[in-house]
Amino acid sequence: MTETIRLATRGSDLALRQAQRVARALESRRREVELVEVETTGDSVRDELIHRLGKTGAFVRSLDEKVIDGEVDAAIHSMKDVPTEFPDELVVAAVPERASADDVLLTPDGTDLPDLPEGATVGTSSLRRKAQLLSARPDLAVEPLRGNVDTRVQKLLAPPLQAEHERRLEAQEEEGDASYDRTAEEWFDDLPELRRQALGRDIETVFDAIVLAEAGLERIDLLDTLAFQRLPASFVPAPGQGTIAVTAREGDVADTLNHELDHPRTRVVTTVERTVLGTLGGGCVAPVGIHAVLQGEYVRTRVRVLSQDGTEEIEATRDLPVERHPEAASELAEELAEEGAADLIERARRGDGE
Repeated sequence: MTETIRLATRGSDLALRQAQRVARALESRRREVELVEVETTGDSVRDELIHRLGKTGAFVRSLDEKVIDGEVDAAIHSMKDVPTEFPDELVVAAVPERASADDVLLTPDGTDLPDLPEGATVGTSSLRRKAQLLSARPDLAVEPLRGNVDTRVQKLLAPPLQAEHERRLEAQEEEGDASYDRTAEEWFDDLPELRRQALGRDIETVFDAIVLAEAGLERIDLLDTLAFQRLPASFVPAPGQGTIAVTAREGDVADTLNHELDHPRTRVVTTVERTVLGTLGGGCVAPVGIHAVLQGEYVRTRVRVLSQDGTEEIEATRDLPVERHPEAASELAEELAEEGAADLIERARRGDGE
């Protein structure tokens, strides 16, 4: 039996669920694992949108510093949060098999994007999602939405739940009103915990819909309890979305993690996505979607780079040869940069195009 492998993780429900998946995979290989919770800049600065938190890596640096300092053996991240500019002391030791990379539209009743009312308010903290929403529906009001996944869901569900509760209370106060077969208290007692918490939440913005990653909802067991629609194929996810990255210092632990956890197909496609992003230099400050799928000898790669208001874009779909996928990904990015993607990204850095 090897020594205990100490894994750093954020303390959010989603981060812990992801870390527990990694831990279970290692434990199934007879490895001893300890999870160490670490608060990151992205967790502590809750009132800022992600792209305003400074350099990329707001949810990553604090964990990786623990690895570099030797306080833990490795760190577990959502791959889409990991900057393409990576500390020299670390490697991405393992990339487990990818979950869904799709974005989903959540509404209280399952309404699809084309059927949202004109001027509907949609919540997201992502510049990429905002730009793609506005490209598809320029009439939408896309408003900031931060918080853990369950907090965001509660912000969507709170207004209709509170309205329903108020109707039940009013009916209960009117003698002889048989509109409901249960009291307001009985109705409340039957609600799942997430909806109970939503009912007590203060409302700042009434959202008609919000956009979240399907993988995150699945990992915290919410996907089957919510009304959602997958967004159209024209919506391109963030590089690495749906993927976990395990970072470590080079050496025996990294080798062990790679052997026990790494999924080669997932590593190929995320390498393509991150190489395109790194070459373009978009980070989290520009609306960039990149998605790669391994198909035989080729990696089919889709890229969308947009202005922040969604009115301009550079897009491409290419089949890149798998035997030279990093080089081919760089060449694709350079081609797109010359076609105008670099200009869109620079304008996003300056805050233009909103």
